[in-house]
Amino acid sequence: MYGIYGAISHKKKKLATRVKGRLKLVQLYKSNFLDSGRILSVKDGVAKISGLLGVRAGEMVTLGLDRLPGMILSLEHNSVNAVIFGNDRALTQGELAFRAFVIMSIPLSIKLFGRVIDSLGNIIDGGKIISAVIQRKVDTKAVGIIPRQSVGEPLQTGIICVDSITPIGCGQRELIIGDRQTGKTTIAIDTILNQKKNGHLYCIFVAVGQKKSTVVQIVEFLKKTNSLINTIVVAATSSDPATLQFLAPYSGCTIGEWLSENGCHAVIIYDDLSKQSVAYRQMSLLLRRPPGREAYPGDIGGLLIPSKKKKKYSNKEVKSKHYFEPTY
Repeated sequence: MYGIYGAISHKKKKLATRVKGRLKLVQLYKSNFLDSGRILSVKDGVAKISGLLGVRAGEMVTLGLDRLPGMILSLEHNSVNAVIFGNDRALTQGELAFRAFVIMSIPLSIKLFGRVIDSLGNIIDGGKIISAVIQRKVDTKAVGIIPRQSVGEPLQTGIICVDSITPIGCGQRELIIGDRQTGKTTIAIDTILNQKKNGHLYCIFVAVGQKKSTVVQIVEFLKKTNSLINTIVVAATSSDPATLQFLAPYSGCTIGEWLSENGCHAVIIYDDLSKQSVAYRQMSLLLRRPPGREAYPGDIGGLLIPSKKKKKYSNKEVKSKHYFEPTY
């Protein structure tokens, strides 16, 4: 009888060992295929990855041994496509990709004023690195029409002919259209200078597709006039990948929304959106998406100035919010 019981207990142990082995395989499957994947191909800033079955659209990933940042933009049946925010030449077929478990976001801090950052929120002016206070998602739901206030406060550009003929208010957008070398960027820079002198707006200057020398000249001029202390410069130059040029306006808008939610006025200047449109078209074709969209300012070379997105708050909401006033 003892031998029979011994055989039964041996079978139970063997079955338990098999079950444990199966569970280990399941855990290994989850860790390998749900949260990690393998790069199948890399071309022109887009990586095709197998695995990553648990990834979400818009989620950040890290690619290769250099841990290059990327973002998932296309979910297919057996693979996903990620855009690479960096030099894709450092990646090769067969390297691993891992989830970051974070939807695309950038670090925000009040110390960003007076600094130059890239599309990912990294300091690129060679100065002291700033530790992030908060992280904010780049792609968020906009405030609805009903909660918004009507346009009632003016935005003064400092140019008499513009301010007297073309009314620009806080809460609206204005498109500056013109041929090459006609002074479109000059109007934007004059607006920043006027905010330092007579205005009440924080300024966000987003340079998309510009030469590095041009961005340096603008930053040095703002420093010389002491107008950089209330300005954040987001730069995605012509030497940067198309993915960073695509993301730059969204990062600038994220900073503006953060200021708006904290009760501050802000003006965002995009210079210029036609370069971002070209980058968007390039990425769409590489991702095998329709390259068109509702507004394509390719022919006009637009420079967009949206002011603060105003929202109505009740007295209870105002008391619970944290406000900070301009320091200039």
